[in-house]
Amino acid sequence: MWLVDRDSDGLSGERIALPSPLRTALVRWYIGIGDRGDEEAGILLVQQARVGGKWIGCDCLGEDAPPPILTPAFLSEAETFYLRRLTGASRPVHRLDCPFFRDQATNRLSEVGHPQSASVPAPAYFEVLRPAPEKLAQAPDHAATDDRSRQGSVPRLARLLWRLLDLAGRHRFGSEPGSITHEFSSLWRVAGKIEVAPGIGLDQVMWTHGQALHSRRAYATLRALSGRWPRGHAAQGFLFLFATEFKGHEVFAAGAEPIRIANRVQSPSLRNTPVKGPYLVIVVIGEYPERRGFVPLRAYAQPILSGHRFVPVESEQERSVLHRLLAYQRSLLRRRVQLLLERPIFDRLTPLGACRPDIWLEARSLATGEVFEAGVDCSAIYPNAAMNADRQKQLEQFGRVIPVGADDVEGSGLVIALDEIVRLL
Repeated sequence: MWLVDRDSDGLSGERIALPSPLRTALVRWYIGIGDRGDEEAGILLVQQARVGGKWIGCDCLGEDAPPPILTPAFLSEAETFYLRRLTGASRPVHRLDCPFFRDQATNRLSEVGHPQSASVPAPAYFEVLRPAPEKLAQAPDHAATDDRSRQGSVPRLARLLWRLLDLAGRHRFGSEPGSITHEFSSLWRVAGKIEVAPGIGLDQVMWTHGQALHSRRAYATLRALSGRWPRGHAAQGFLFLFATEFKGHEVFAAGAEPIRIANRVQSPSLRNTPVKGPYLVIVVIGEYPERRGFVPLRAYAQPILSGHRFVPVESEQERSVLHRLLAYQRSLLRRRVQLLLERPIFDRLTPLGACRPDIWLEARSLATGEVFEAGVDCSAIYPNAAMNADRQKQLEQFGRVIPVGADDVEGSGLVIALDEIVRLL
């Protein structure tokens, strides 16, 4: 095996042969029969390849043929190094008897998830990163089901962002006009009450403009704090950005140059269910395992209602429903009725299990003081979806439920239903 130049065919250019003991240790660990020493040798190889901008060429096809390529990678979510096979029409594949051979994945759904997946707050400290990992992935068990579809798990960054928005009350809004300044100020107000690590408040390592990275001010702050960062916790900071767009590894934040993230930006805007901007993006700044300094490691882009209201939304349809309710909210003031809106972020416990309405309404007559509350269920606004009986029974634990269908997103069905209720106040 060799270290070969990145972005090459592995045959031309400089090739550095791996010592036989190192190759043996890497193979032993990969096939699952190695010890801790073999794993440490493999980790060192992967780190050196990443730092040196090298790929690993496999020798299973012989010295004179272009080698199958393994790229050294780091899976930040699992905090594990791994070897990624480089495939493509022009790339050679490993021999069938090579320990690094694996069948190509069949076509499957790229991600499995649902807009109404249960949400629970992120536990413990407001942190994503852990101390530098010392793990190297092994070959998957041949007996395991070869299903490489992503299960649509919720990233921890998303849960942290939702937790902050929930504490800041950004999911509740009345008829008062909003502003981006007010929204960010609300985040700052609660940041001082949240700890990233013991004795380290979120407000100490939090920034809300991309210039904090471009000027390197954020990096300087983290370097100064890292010396007294509590043992067992990794130094890290968080950047919260209002962005109109993200693409691949880049976030296009308002009023700043594009920000490059080490890993692809995550978002509920999936391939088959795109959600347009604007977004509130949370970026975690930390150190690479190779100790090359602080960099933006991961980012999560949460679609929001608008720049004036950091209300998280899960779809274009949900955003349309909320905009329609906002317009209705303003019209009710002329009738001396105050309408408060809430877009619950986390599930609530009921005798029938945990659930939450998509939107919660509270209408109050300014003349009589009478109050009406109701939940709005948006299940039916999604293609081929409808509220099932179990969910309906759960939501009824909160009170009256107003279903919204696909026709109500642009039509007047929801407003008509609400008008009938408001007339009773």
